[in-house]
This record gives sequence, structure tokens and C-alpha cells, in this order.
Amino acid sequence: MSWQRVKGHDDLVAAFARAAARGRLAHAYLFTGPSGVGKRLFAGKLAKALLCESPPTGRFDACDRCAACALVDAGTHPDLFFAGRPEDKQELPIDVILKVCADLALKSARGGRKIAILDDADDLNEHSANAFLKTLEEPPPGSLLILIGTAADRQLQTIRSRCQVIPFAPLPESVVRDLLASDAELDAAQVARLARLADGSPGLARDLADPGLWAFRRKTFETLGKPTPDTPELADALQALVEEAGKDAAAQRRRAALVVRLLVDGFRDALGRAVAGTADGRDDGDAKALDQLGRRLGPDGLLKRLERCLEADAQIERRVQLLLVMEALVDALGYG
Repeated sequence: MSWQRVKGHDDLVAAFARAAARGRLAHAYLFTGPSGVGKRLFAGKLAKALLCESPPTGRFDACDRCAACALVDAGTHPDLFFAGRPEDKQELPIDVILKVCADLALKSARGGRKIAILDDADDLNEHSANAFLKTLEEPPPGSLLILIGTAADRQLQTIRSRCQVIPFAPLPESVVRDLLASDAELDAAQVARLARLADGSPGLARDLADPGLWAFRRKTFETLGKPTPDTPELADALQALVEEAGKDAAAQRRRAALVVRLLVDGFRDALGRAVAGTADGRDDGDAKALDQLGRRLGPDGLLKRLERCLEADAQIERRVQLLLVMEALVDALGYG
């Protein structure tokens, strides 16, 4: 059935089932939590269960057989609206919000609920958020709004106060491993490594599986392990890797954040080798490069570069100009 694909959030499924059975569903929800833990999937399955015209007896779920379920699966249900930040924008523009509000104001085409799922709620700006307030305060009868973000404090107080906040926790590492194990392109060692790095996010784990990211990680540590690192070449390689994500600034930031995450992990591993003479039993394929790096830089040099990577990660999150962040990072890694 519909909820079978949702892993690790059984308590939330049960909570919504109870609320629906009692007629106590809120008119607006804000789903928060790390990217890639299933918030969008959950929102879609919740909408499908609520729009289902032949729900299973005694169970909060979708039948997967009625016309409404078929329309939801096809993405053509007239009473279900998905919206989010356009790829060429860095914020959710006001015209997207106005369209959502107008769609919700129309009479239900199939005589039931009207549901809007707004992705990228973190990217609401002041104008688009204000345009949303009247609908959040006085929603049309039978309507339900689901906003998807990462943290409640990323929303304006006026938005947050009008929604019921539903926090999604990271998934247990064992669940992430089980989800990754179905990918035939990943061997057992890769699955274990990605699950460890993903912080409970299957989506992040799949993004980190990109071979290009790991190739750049190894190139970085091999370059920095040399007596005179060629940082201009490394900077060019990093820029090319980030630009492979496309012209969308948000996609490039995500790619850069993935690179930095792998570098942080590598410097931590190298620091562990340098201090304790061990990599905690792991061999990520670049052990030789990490050992060479540790011998050249020593624990203090490794720690300094690890801190610089963490600083770059914070700058990416704050949307500092990406090119400057990446250039400064490579310079600091080579000469810091």
C-alpha cells in the first residue's frame, strides 16, 4: 500500500492516522528536518491517503486502485498542487505563492479536499511569505497546506506560527543501509561507507555516491600530500566539478556542499591516522594518500584544514558567493 515506501517514520504515520480518524487534522503543516529523510515522499503519501476515494477499511492508507489514486500517481489530480522554487531562482517568487493560493481558492474538482504541497519553504522571501499569510490564516474550506523546509527557525515567525510543525528525525544508519542495499551499483563496502557519511539521510547518501565526488576527493588529498601542491589545478578541477551540477545556483551550492562533506570526512580520517596510527578499520580507497597527507602536515596542519572546511560549509549554507568560497578554500588547504 501507499505507506510501505515510507521508512523510519512509523510514529508520524500513526499520529496522522489518529488525527484523521478524529477529524483533528490541522489546516497547515510545516515539515522540518534534514534534506533527504523522506519529507516530500511523506507529504505525497499523506495527500494520496487523504484524497483516496475508496480507503481501506480500518486503516489510514490509500487503496492504490481508485480513480483518485491513479490521478495522484500520474501527477494529474485536479485537487492536488505541488509548487516549489524554480530552478533559475534563489528564492520562492511571489507569483508561485499567488498561484498556489488561487488554486486552493477554487472549488474542489472531485468534491473532496484540496491539498497544496509547497517545497523549498526555506526559500520564502518576505514578499512571498506575506502573500501566503491570508491563506494560512483563513484557508478555504476543506483545504490542507503542507510546507516542506529544513528547520522551523528558517521560516518567518508569521509563517511558523500559523502552521503545526512536524519534525522529521534522521533515519537510523541501519535503515539507510537497507535502503541503499537495493541499489545494484553499490557494493557492501560502498553501502556501509555512504550510510556512515549520510547522517541519517538516504537522499544525501545517494547524492554522495557520485563517483566524480570521490575522484575529486582523492585528487585533493594526493595533491595536498605533495611537497609543493598544485592548488591552481585543484581549484580549476573543483570549479569544473561544481559547474557540472548545471547553471542553477542552488544545485551548484548542493554539489559544493557534498564536496566539502567528503573533504571533512577525509581530513578527520587523516587526523585519526596521524594521532593514533589507525583509520578506525576503514579503507575508503585513498588510505595511502591520507597517510602521506598526515606525514606532510602533521596533526596541527590537518586540524587547521579540517576547521577551514567546516568554515566553508557554513559559508555555503549562508549563501556567500560560491566562487569566492571555493577559491578561498583551496588556497587555505594548500597554504593555510
